[in-house]
Formats: sequence, C-alpha cells, structure tokens
Amino acid sequence: MTSYPKTAALMRRGAEFLGTEYAILCGAMSWVSERNLVAAISNAGGFGVIACGAMTPELLDAEIAGTKTLTAKPFGVNLITMHPDLFELIEVCAKHGVGHVALAGGIPPKGSVEAIKAFGSKVIVFAPTLALAKKLLRSGADALVVEGMEAGGHIGPVSTSVLAQEFLPALRDEHLVFVAGGIGRGEAIAGYLEMGAAGVQLGTRFACATESIAHPEFKKAFFRANARDAVTSVQVDPRLPVIPVRALRNKGTELFTAKQREVAQRLDEGGIEMAEAQLQIERYWAGALRRAAIDGDVEHGSLMAGQSVGMVTREEPVAEIMASLLAECEGALTRR
Repeated sequence: MTSYPKTAALMRRGAEFLGTEYAILCGAMSWVSERNLVAAISNAGGFGVIACGAMTPELLDAEIAGTKTLTAKPFGVNLITMHPDLFELIEVCAKHGVGHVALAGGIPPKGSVEAIKAFGSKVIVFAPTLALAKKLLRSGADALVVEGMEAGGHIGPVSTSVLAQEFLPALRDEHLVFVAGGIGRGEAIAGYLEMGAAGVQLGTRFACATESIAHPEFKKAFFRANARDAVTSVQVDPRLPVIPVRALRNKGTELFTAKQREVAQRLDEGGIEMAEAQLQIERYWAGALRRAAIDGDVEHGSLMAGQSVGMVTREEPVAEIMASLLAECEGALTRR
C-alpha cells in the first residue's frame, strides 16, 4: 500500500507508461546520468535515463550493460538527434531491449522514430512549440517532455509555467506530457499533475545525490549557488545558431563566448561547414561539462544547472530526495 495515494493516482498514466512506481524522470545530464545515478533513481521508484551525449556506440553498449547489473527496474536512454552515429546508437538500444528512448536536441531525423519503434521501444520527444509537439506525436512519438527555460543545460526561451498552460490543456486528454524545468520541490509537482501532466522530469535536484559520480567540487558549487547564479550563455553570431545553455556563472562562461568567436571566424573564412561548426560547439560543451563534473575544474569547466539550484543545499541519497518530493507533493494535494 503506497503512502502517497493522491500523488500515485495523478501519476498513474505516466507511471504505467514508464513501468515505474512514480512518474518522476531524471533529466539526462551528460557525464552525470550514468549507471550509478540511473540505477539509483530506478531502484527508488523513479525513472533513470542514461545520457548518451557524445558517447560512441561502444561506450553506450557498455553503459547500458553496466546499468543492468545495478537495477532490474526500467530505465531509458537519451540520444542527441544530431549525433553522427544516431542510427548505430539506436541499434545498441535495440540489442539491449531498452524500453524507452528519448530523442533530444532537435527534430528527430527521418526514420529515427520508426527505427526505435521497430524493436518495441517507446519514443519520448521534446518540443519547444505546440505545433511541433502535435506534429511529433502524429509521427509516432509516444510521449512528450515540455521543458522550460528554468532548466539546466540546453534550453528554450519560454518558462515552464507558460509552456504547461499552453501544452497541457491541448494535449493532456489524448497524450502523455511530462513537465520539466525549475522543479525543485513536490508542491510544484502537485501543481503540474493537477493541470494534467502525466509526470515530471528533474535534473538539478538529482545532480548532487550521494549516488551521483559528479566531483565533490562540482557538488559544492551547487550547494553555494542560488537561482540567479544559473545564467544562460550568450549567442555571439546569429549565423551560428547556438542553443542557449544554462549554467552557473564562472570563467567557463567567458571561455565559451571566445570559442563561439573562434568557430564563427573559421565559418567566415570557409574553413568549416555550418554542420561541422555546430558539432564543434556541441563537442565543446561536452568537454567543458566533463572538466567540471568529472575532473572538478569548477572555474573553467561548465557547471550546467537549472534555476532550482538554490534548493540543492546538501548531498542526499536518491531515495531520500524521492521520498521528500513525494511527501511534499502528497501534502500539497491533501491541503487542497
């Protein structure tokens, strides 16, 4: 018998879709959402998601296998749509019978949704506009994540509260919509569930969990930060459309601006094509995030964090984070 009956009732559709106890997904955070954190979240009744990021097919193969040794519960894999080996990565997911694949970072390339569904997996997509969301759901996507600008990492320009009000009334009756961005407490989860969300996705709150392999210095930077320290990157050149990234302000923020100038100049000189220029920017982010999250260089690396970072004040086991979120959500629903 669950201790959170009201929460469980509102999360039922999302939880059934994910095969979990509760419809709480962990946002895919490159370098951080690996086997240890993913398994801990799934074991605690949520839904862990491996962040494939810039991994090669061989690395993803090993990561999925490693995660399976730590949990028997469902978990997903997040793939970046612009990854040059996307279809090989999909084959790796097929080999392991991964039940849910999230396609992030752009419109899924032709044939990718079909390739995932061909081996019986569910497809989760992200959409910045309602029109695109409807198109992706018509093209076979099984669920949608709407992520507001309060989130960490790559973000769009609109806040979570506005997106939820726009997307949920239009889609909630026929589709599964998960809400993400800036969620740090259970009261916010309760609000989105009441609006018709099938569940929620959190990243920042889980980044500093005990089971997260993020470097102690990376975690300390989160504990010290408040909401206004999590700022968005600046786009230097309009011809180089860089998806903004939210991270804690440091020297790395300035280094990225310099990197954009360098890539834009090479584009000017005809040294590289546009696709290669964008890929270089993506690779830069992957490297900068690794420097901070894994190597602990919190001055020059990228400290990707959402605005909910001010609510992350100490290291806690995933099970405790889940329990407090659920208790806060249940309390809010009960008070209503």
